[in-house]
Amino acid sequence: MRSFFRRGGVPPKHAADLAPDVPHRDDDHLGHSLRAPSKLHSFNRYEIKYLVPSDQIPQLREEITARMDADSHGADGGYGVWSTYYDTRDLRFYWEKIEGLKFRRKLRVRHYGDRFNVGEKTTVHIEIKQRVNRVTQKRRIALPYHLARDLCDHRQLIEHDPSQKAFVEEVLELVSLLDLRPTMMTGYQREAFVGRDADTGLRVTFDHRIRGRDRDFDFAADAENRLIVPARLSVVEFKANERVPYWLTDLAARMNMSIVRVSKYCQGVEAYDRAPRSIFHISDTESVEV
Repeated sequence: MRSFFRRGGVPPKHAADLAPDVPHRDDDHLGHSLRAPSKLHSFNRYEIKYLVPSDQIPQLREEITARMDADSHGADGGYGVWSTYYDTRDLRFYWEKIEGLKFRRKLRVRHYGDRFNVGEKTTVHIEIKQRVNRVTQKRRIALPYHLARDLCDHRQLIEHDPSQKAFVEEVLELVSLLDLRPTMMTGYQREAFVGRDADTGLRVTFDHRIRGRDRDFDFAADAENRLIVPARLSVVEFKANERVPYWLTDLAARMNMSIVRVSKYCQGVEAYDRAPRSIFHISDTESVEV
């Protein structure tokens, strides 16, 4: 099996158990059923990620805006995106990503905007993001922050719209049966662009100043965050329902943009030394607290 690590340490035993060519452990029927693709989803899409020096972003932005429109929420330099990720004690979801399982999930609570303005009644989103082969599926519901925490942190069945019943029960099953708990918070400033005309459904995002923390998981907590990707780098994503248009892949080639396999959640886990650093880790030599 290919080694994913740069330095000492081996993954927990369950990571090997979850590899496709190794027999599953006795209780893995539970994990398998919870990982299986769901019939309920908001959308499917293909995603390509690039790591771009921040000083190239102005040129890239100029090229993108010539053919795409700025997201309606992204005026004046974009908006904040803050996410609390949930995982097991032994970081099962982290290892599923590192091992590249064909079917994997992440559970997170996400807030768009200034985290210091988040209160009990602020709208946040509970999201299940899952990978099915090469396709990303994301489902979510919007709830007041206190209800999101009741469901995900306190494992309480909350009041919900009948149309949300299946999703709410799925989240409760995940957090209860897998004993999930808040593990990592990430935040960044996002610029987003949407396709027009023939490129309807296309979305491009620039994520800057990617930072995180491994404690104090209240969004509004007065807590320090560490840069988990150097400030000189931005993560750029192309997201399409069917395929990324040729003009965009040609632009990436002309600008020598490098495709990366990076997860902000995994980057945070490794930046805080909660797991050995994989070959996918972006060096955090500039990890100044902000």
